Amino acid sequence: MARFQKTLSGDPKALVAHLDDAILGGSVTADRDEAIEQRIGDAGMMVLVYERFSAFGGNRLSLTVSILAVGRELAVTMVSAGGSQAVFFKINKVGERAFLAKGVKALEGFVG
Repeated sequence: MARFQKTLSGDPKALVAHLDDAILGGSVTADRDEAIEQRIGDAGMMVLVYERFSAFGGNRLSLTVSILAVGRELAVTMVSAGGSQAVFFKINKVGERAFLAKGVKALEGFVG
């Protein structure tokens, strides 16, 4: 498992659209499995789950993106998982890191 956290500002719906374009457009095997949105008062939370095939590991990987939004203030956490065929412990984390890097690059390219 690999993770990344960042705070930034911008429109949360524009961020979701930007991430969809960058992550889904960068891999023919990528898809968004789930998108959940919740609100409490002024705070909103979005959880996006992307998945793609890893040719290196020969299996599927997931990238979960959580976005906490209060107005235009955004706290983003990305966690990638999968990519190993080992039974008792992970041997190969290359795919996880690569999928996370794709998400981080997309996030860093966002102009709110």
